[in-house]
Formats: sequence, structure tokens, C-alpha cells
Amino acid sequence: MPKDQGVQATQAGESVEELKAAAISALDSTESGEQLEAWRVGFLGRKGRLTGLLRGLGSLDIEQRKVVGAAANSLRGQLETLYEERASQSKSSQAPVGSIDITLPGRRPALGGLHPSTQMIREITQAFNEMGFQTIEGPEVELEKYNFDMLNIPANHPARDQWDTIWVDSDTHNDVLLRTHTSPMQARTMEANDPPIRVVVPGKCYRYESTDATHEWHFNQVEGLAVDEGITFADLKGTLYEFARRIFGPQRKVRFRCDFFPFVEPGVDMSIEWNGNWIEILGAGMVHPKVLENAGYDSTKYTGFAFGLGPERISMLRNEITDIRHFFSNDLRFLTQF
Repeated sequence: MPKDQGVQATQAGESVEELKAAAISALDSTESGEQLEAWRVGFLGRKGRLTGLLRGLGSLDIEQRKVVGAAANSLRGQLETLYEERASQSKSSQAPVGSIDITLPGRRPALGGLHPSTQMIREITQAFNEMGFQTIEGPEVELEKYNFDMLNIPANHPARDQWDTIWVDSDTHNDVLLRTHTSPMQARTMEANDPPIRVVVPGKCYRYESTDATHEWHFNQVEGLAVDEGITFADLKGTLYEFARRIFGPQRKVRFRCDFFPFVEPGVDMSIEWNGNWIEILGAGMVHPKVLENAGYDSTKYTGFAFGLGPERISMLRNEITDIRHFFSNDLRFLTQF
């Protein structure tokens, strides 16, 4: 209805029924929020037509006043209900903030994706899963017992100097730390299970060291462990060779060289041929007899092999990434390339 409709007080001769009919007719013709507000002011406001009708009750005798007054108050309730319903319908029909504007040109919606480290971890674990290994996880906040002692790295062992450990303050323990490698799960797995064992363990590790293009203070590792009767170094070489072929291609050449790790004997590093050069990708070896015995295994009966690799380094090699810090910088320009 026009904004000036119904703003004058009702003349004394207007009946309740006439006012009701006029109000409903005017309400049906409203098309916008502004017109609806004008209707409310014109019929229900302090100077509206219903208020004017009520003010004219004083000119009626007492009996008429009761009848007309009751009818007018009933009409007020009906009109207020109609107004609230129409206002609610008007709000629901309005486009919400941030809704789609169909006049805009089409745009591809922004889609999320897995982090490149997660993608590589899944690819690595899948390769070992297909060779019979089970994927498990372990705690990142670890005990000194599992991180060092049970892995043939006692307190006075020089190998502990290889890791700058981040220790955790505790009111009750002085042996809590952020694990420096995923190898503690070797000890935990053997302690909780009888052979045969074939597991891979992905997870985050922490070392208090300077960061550069090839080192980070936090990074991912994938640990592997196989223990059973009769496992030999040939099983280790065959497993890791198959892994390299699955990740880097069926024609990939590999090389094993002697290396030292306290929890394996003998220890090796494995390299792959890449663009005419040999690139080291992981460390491995036969599980040290003391590690088997620390877990309660008979080292004269059982043997096993273990290995560990960094998925970020594998991804850097395959995707020609020159700085490991890109993985943890949260730069979408880098992350959306995968």
C-alpha cells in the first residue's frame, strides 16, 4: 500500500468490521519491507486507524463501548499476528549475505586436499601394506626407556649424541621427551606382540636442531619392522628393492652400503640411482640381538630387519623440491601444486 495510506485517525463512523476488511486488503497489497512497515504504522501505530477507533469509544454508551472495545482488541491481536507472519515470510524470502549471485560469471569452487606429506605417507604405507605389512601408530610424547634404552642406546652410549632431544617438563617424571625417531615403536610393538611381526609406523618426530633447506626441527618418518624365524638380510634387500620400484619406477636401480645404527647389526643405507647420481633415501639393517632380548624375544630363535625413511625427503626427490621448509610453511602457492 502507499506510504500515506491509513496514517490518519479513523473517523468515528468506521466500524470494526470495516477496519478489519481495509487492513487485510491493504496487507495483501504490500510487496516490500518498507510497505509492510508503513502498513503497521498506518493500522497499529500510535496514530493508526485502530488506535483512532479505540479513542472514539468515549462517544458511545457503556454497552456499545464494551462490545466495540472487545471487538477492537480482538482485531488488534489478529492484525499483529498477520503482521508477524508476513514479516517472517519477507525475511525468509530475502537472499542471505554471501548467497550465490547468479549474475556473476561461473568460477571453479575452492577445493581442499591432502597435505603433500600426508599424500606421500599414504603412498609409502600402501606400498608396504601390499607386501603384507600392517600400518600402526605410536605416541609422539615418549619415554626415555623406549626412545633410547630398549633400542640399545644406554645413557652413556655415544650414539645419543646424534640427536638433540627435546625433553618435556613433568612434575612426576624426568624421562619424558618428544620422540626423536619412530624407532621406539619397534620396542613397543615387540613388547606387546609375539612374532611374526610386520608393521610400518608413520608419525611425527622432533629434534632440537637448526633448520635449513634439508633439515627441520619437526618432520615425519616411516618406520618398518619385520620379525620372525629365519628372516635374513636377503629378505631386507628384497623388501626395500620392491619398495623402491613401487615408488620410483620398475627400472630403478638401488645400492646398499654399510652404515651404523645402534639398534641394528649389520646396518646399511640404501640409495637409488637418480639422474646419474646415487641418492641416499633410507637407513636399515638387521634388528640387533640386544633389541630383541630387551623386548623378551629369544635372539637365537628370532631374527628381523628394520628400516626408517623420511617421506618429505622422498617427496622432495620425486617432485624436485629444493627446501624441506616448504612443507611446513603453510604457503598455499606450494601446497596447491600437489
